[in-house]
Amino acid sequence: MLELDLQIASNAANLPSEAQLRAWCVIALRQRTADSELTIRLVDEAEGRELNYTWRQKDYATNVLSFPADVPDEFLDIPLLGDLVICVPVVEREAHEQAKTSEAHWAHLVIHGCLHLLGYDHIEEEEAEEMETLERQLLAELGHPDPYADEDDSPLTTQKVPE
Repeated sequence: MLELDLQIASNAANLPSEAQLRAWCVIALRQRTADSELTIRLVDEAEGRELNYTWRQKDYATNVLSFPADVPDEFLDIPLLGDLVICVPVVEREAHEQAKTSEAHWAHLVIHGCLHLLGYDHIEEEEAEEMETLERQLLAELGHPDPYADEDDSPLTTQKVPE
């Protein structure tokens, strides 16, 4: 079972519903047999930039930051997976620039962030191929196109925050 804590710190209109966010998390986390608890925080550009600078020393807002919980099970009585921080204006701008539907881009970034929480990464080419293949499969199940079909025009900037 998924316990989702949704925090909306953005006054943007047309945000995905909690049901959509939950559905995208569930599909990304279905390989995990244990219960999962995670937080998704939707932020505006100022908070996104501040967090990206604080945790990655990058002075710009990125689309998604993943904060995996790094607490041994014996110290925590809940199945805490971690947090995703999604910068709403960046996601919307990227969807427009990349000629993607907003829903498809949101689904991709939520799934991508959840996979980071599970330990997937894309630093090494082999790891990236494994992660991207899984993303393509999950998004296809949802009826969304391949998000990497035109990589020259659509760089994914999602980052896992160092533990």
